[in-house]
Amino acid sequence: MYRTHTCGELNKKHAGKEVMLSGWVHKRRDLGGLIFVDLRDRYGIAQVVFDPEKVGDYKIAEGLKYEYIVSIKGKVESRKKGTVNESLATGEIEVVASGVEILSKAKTMPFEIFETKKGEEDEELRLKYRYLELRREKLRDNIIFRAKMVKYMREYMDSHDFVHIDTPILTVSSPEGARDYLVPSRIHPGKFYALPQAPQQYKQLLMVAGFDRYYQIAACMRDEDPRADRSPGEFYQLDVETSFLEKEEFFQLMEPLFIELTEKVADKKVMTKPFPRIPYRECLETYGSDRPDLRFELHMNDVTEWGKKSDFKVFQNAEYVRALVVPGGEEWSRKIIEDEFEDAAKRLHAKGLAWVKIVNGKLEGGIAKFISEEQLAEFTKEKNAIVFFVADKWEVSCLALGVVRHMAGEKLNLINANLIAWAWIVDFPMYELNEQKVSARGGPAGGWDFGHNPFSMPQGGMEALKTKDPLDILADQYDIIANGLELSSGAVRNKDPEIMYKAFEIAGYSKEQVDKKFGHMIEAFEYGAPPHCGFAPGIERLVMLLLGEKNIRSVVPFPKNQKAEEPMMGSPSEVDEGQLKELGLKISKK
Repeated sequence: MYRTHTCGELNKKHAGKEVMLSGWVHKRRDLGGLIFVDLRDRYGIAQVVFDPEKVGDYKIAEGLKYEYIVSIKGKVESRKKGTVNESLATGEIEVVASGVEILSKAKTMPFEIFETKKGEEDEELRLKYRYLELRREKLRDNIIFRAKMVKYMREYMDSHDFVHIDTPILTVSSPEGARDYLVPSRIHPGKFYALPQAPQQYKQLLMVAGFDRYYQIAACMRDEDPRADRSPGEFYQLDVETSFLEKEEFFQLMEPLFIELTEKVADKKVMTKPFPRIPYRECLETYGSDRPDLRFELHMNDVTEWGKKSDFKVFQNAEYVRALVVPGGEEWSRKIIEDEFEDAAKRLHAKGLAWVKIVNGKLEGGIAKFISEEQLAEFTKEKNAIVFFVADKWEVSCLALGVVRHMAGEKLNLINANLIAWAWIVDFPMYELNEQKVSARGGPAGGWDFGHNPFSMPQGGMEALKTKDPLDILADQYDIIANGLELSSGAVRNKDPEIMYKAFEIAGYSKEQVDKKFGHMIEAFEYGAPPHCGFAPGIERLVMLLLGEKNIRSVVPFPKNQKAEEPMMGSPSEVDEGQLKELGLKISKK
């Protein structure tokens, strides 16, 4: 028997009991006659005392080293007054060892397991030895939290009559936004499977099959570049689809899950219940993002007409002028404004970032010479603030000032880390203009692309597709967002073959092209398809959100690095000529 108890469960109730513990030597202190070992396992840390008069294997205890794995037999005793460790959950007790066995020795670690004050080691080194980094308390707890969250999700879905169904991992290549990962077929030379970017088509076909409530924790594989909130190669999502529900009914069904995950699993507070429903255009014009952090106000203002009456020619000639009033920002230096805020705005394609400070009601710096206190008072009554302006096209004016808004919220510490501000973003545009694409319908200066998911139902159906300008057509689509993260896109699905053909036609696809790529979907819908809708929140992003983590690699057990490589296993790797020959493949190096 290796253990009867875990280190983290011991407390004063166990005093006087004989126990066996197994774990890692976290720390070892030799006090000249007594050896103290902090023994660590997944559940916590317990102090073990080796007294040469009470343990027959004292020489073994003398040879214990950092990260050795040992099994210890001993008696639990309450610590004497003055020796209680308040910072340790098991700090009121210690185990007086009567025996010890080394189960596994460990060579010198490439880095310290317990975090040090020296700073973070090289990430590439930590990823190479990820199995060692996973011994660290914070990372271990992140992975355990993820498991707890997924368990809660499954229980919620099961309790609401959802059926868990696994969909294929080897499927067909499909133009769903990202690049596919292709898998060559040995049995069918020259043909390829694709790893699923998402189970989108399968879950809609399950609705046709009559499974009115489906879910799975689905693996999704996309050949995308890494980001702080996007794991390259693969990620997981709670894939959900329902039949016979309208959008608002679906919101009401799923909102309680996110509320409970926030309050019961993460022990944080939901900012607003029910979640706000914010139209896409209003969201961009107010917050400068379609996934804004709503935990602080700082609303943007459209001051285009005001700008045209000013003496500043940039404002006079701009298509749109937007302003952001930031109380407290008047303390920021010109260097901070130009090096941080203006640089961020320019990365979002703004030509520049105009600004003026209001200090005790008087204007200072920036464009102060072009406007007066009276003019500025037309849209703000603040006496101490900084006002930022972006003058540009609609989208640039929104997005560039939006990133300034977010930076201002962070710099002024307006963000409550214990608060989750959930919201639904609705009324997304069905199409966007692609000026380099030839339009199937003769669009202005180019053609149309789908703004998001091509399987979304256009609001207004066929009539909207036939009579409206594509830029005015809204999709019956929605995102669920929180604290600046998009957790999922979803939609009421297009289940009508004729509407689907027309929607693709506007985007430049012929009927033959649609049939080639999605003929199985079209045919399935011709046999009768119920109205259906769904979404697929990302598991990793949910964990990031609920734990307040900034990087997705901190919630993935074995992540890829920033070059989409896994240093620990060495993937991607070359394969031998025999494997390539069997698949009928040759490598052509660039």
